[in-house]
Amino acid sequence: MICASIQNQNGSEIREILSRVEMAEIRLDRCDLTPEEIDDVFSGDTPTVATCRIGGEITVAIAQKRLTLAVKAGATYVDVEIEAPKPMANSIRSVAREYGTRFIRSYHDFEGTPSLEALKEMVGKCRYHGAETVKIVTTAHSAEDAARVLSLYEEAVWNGEEHPAPIELIAFAMGQEGSDSRLECLKKGAPYTYAALSEEEATAPGQWRYSDMCAALYDRAAAARTNRPEGGFLPQDEGRTPLQSISPAIPCSKSFAQRAIVAAALSEGVSTLEGYTPCSDNEAALKAAAALGARIERKAACDETTEESTGETLVIEGIGATKGGLSLQHLHTGESGLLTRLMIPLCAQLSTETVRIEGEKTLLKRPLSGAKDLMDAFGATCGEQVPLEVKGPLGAGRVDVSGRHGSQLISGLLMALPLGEKNTTLSVSEPKSIPYLYITLDVLRHFGITIGNEMLGGKEFAESGGDWDLCSGILFKIKGGGRYRACNMTLEGDWSAAANFLVAGAIFGAGAGKALGNAAPLSLKGLDTSSLQADLGIMDVLMDCGACLSQLDGAQGEIIVQRAPLHPFVLDATHCPDLFPILAVLAAFCGGQSRIGGVGRLAHKESNRAVAITEMLTKMGVPVHTEGDEMVIEGMTLSQRLLSGKLLHGGAYTSCDDHRMVMALRVASLGADSPILIDNEACVEKSFPGFNESFKQYEYIR
Repeated sequence: MICASIQNQNGSEIREILSRVEMAEIRLDRCDLTPEEIDDVFSGDTPTVATCRIGGEITVAIAQKRLTLAVKAGATYVDVEIEAPKPMANSIRSVAREYGTRFIRSYHDFEGTPSLEALKEMVGKCRYHGAETVKIVTTAHSAEDAARVLSLYEEAVWNGEEHPAPIELIAFAMGQEGSDSRLECLKKGAPYTYAALSEEEATAPGQWRYSDMCAALYDRAAAARTNRPEGGFLPQDEGRTPLQSISPAIPCSKSFAQRAIVAAALSEGVSTLEGYTPCSDNEAALKAAAALGARIERKAACDETTEESTGETLVIEGIGATKGGLSLQHLHTGESGLLTRLMIPLCAQLSTETVRIEGEKTLLKRPLSGAKDLMDAFGATCGEQVPLEVKGPLGAGRVDVSGRHGSQLISGLLMALPLGEKNTTLSVSEPKSIPYLYITLDVLRHFGITIGNEMLGGKEFAESGGDWDLCSGILFKIKGGGRYRACNMTLEGDWSAAANFLVAGAIFGAGAGKALGNAAPLSLKGLDTSSLQADLGIMDVLMDCGACLSQLDGAQGEIIVQRAPLHPFVLDATHCPDLFPILAVLAAFCGGQSRIGGVGRLAHKESNRAVAITEMLTKMGVPVHTEGDEMVIEGMTLSQRLLSGKLLHGGAYTSCDDHRMVMALRVASLGADSPILIDNEACVEKSFPGFNESFKQYEYIR
């Protein structure tokens, strides 16, 4: 990315500049801003670097105050010179850590360029003094000086450490001889470089104009990407109207929708589910509800103010379900693994007959691991491959089961067991996808079913305050004799679907197919950041890797994502396996090695996603391998890919008939050197029928 250095400007001028650049350094030693103006300019969506050099009228106290204000307002980076007094640096570092701002320690030599050993020692010193990002800038009097600074990127050993922690390095040279190194550092892996708004406003000798550097960087992309509409990437021209942010339509969460549809069908009375959006899995749930005997009416809904569609409202008259109250013999669950696993325990509990459950497409190839053992534990029978037969009823008492095969069958038990006459204590060891179990409990609560629960774990779990990753078991206490009661419920937006747009916005910004030099953000509506959905975790991942995210007006307000320098990340995705494909694409554009845990959860999705993702990245030219339960991905920043000619490889790819793989491939296509052709895009209808249309709008918006 290209960071425009801003000096000698007032607050309103800076805000205007921020609307037309992709990133900015605000020189607080050269911009006389009030505390209110500092708060204003650093609280926007554009990534910012807060810098305040000490000297002249800028005392240590003034620099510390201004930088602290900038960090608290939302600066992306804060730059503290290595010469700054230790108490000041420690104070800024502490505040930066608290507010999530990346801490830079910088070294500048305005006279010349020291030896390579001296430069390496300075990198080590910056790291020792707390740097997350090290900035080394010298003055080049020759091409050799500039090359020596750039050679820091090739060094494998820092300060005598053979295996140091990953380092983010910004290293280039000032002066005419060092001018090219300002762009070359991006090719080496720098997260960003600096440019001036104009020749008159250069903050150091040899600094490029912002518009010239945009052209040099992004014109290469246009040349590298073949067969692209209107030439591929274009720089943001001076005087050109910035692109407007866009807001793709996000469907309702099918995790909530399918559970709520089934619960409404089981209820006494008439329920209304607002915000429903159709997809093949949700439609399969409606057909299953009708097969149980529920009556369903669909009504179009729209926003009274904007008259925009807000999906549909479902009106469902339930059956007042009781144990053994049906003589159901056949049920079709479409391609939905979730619906199938919910209905297995429910069919056993509801029907006096043996129920044959059938499905279609990829569901027929996916084993329902653990289903037989789980049903055996309750005295019922069940197969492990669709089509299968289920015969109940479910027993009661205390039952110990393993959750290692996933949460969906456990969720089905939680929905079925309250209909029994007696109480049940369900002890689940090795629980997986824990957030989805709590989605089930939340939906049940809406429909009048309350289940006691206690998460279990050792000392680490207790000290963590309830970290799902450290939970070793869950104890559910289920009262018998329960009855579902109708309710009115609004269905949440789907974080699984939104994750694809959030990642696209974080890597490419809005309008990625046309103008990478443009600063327009991406906005998403209809999501809830207080949600129980596991895939809400995409927000934490993006913030950890440096994306600029903000939210307006509380937990359900509009979410804004702006392109920013991205760092590698480490994540255990055991509890959010649906994120894995798009996380792999994100990792490909983070500069360094990312590690994603939970590979073992991927084998029996719509495809074997571990294999599908590995084959996809390998074909794209991204180094990837698996170590135990972790996928290890070596990424490059977008700028590094552009300058080194290492955009992802285009060509023909298979979706493996997996909707999540289609979405990940479409996002990856924004950073490919030629079009990516996908063999079966229609499978996205399983969860998000409008994805391709929404993404087309995102890709080619002007």
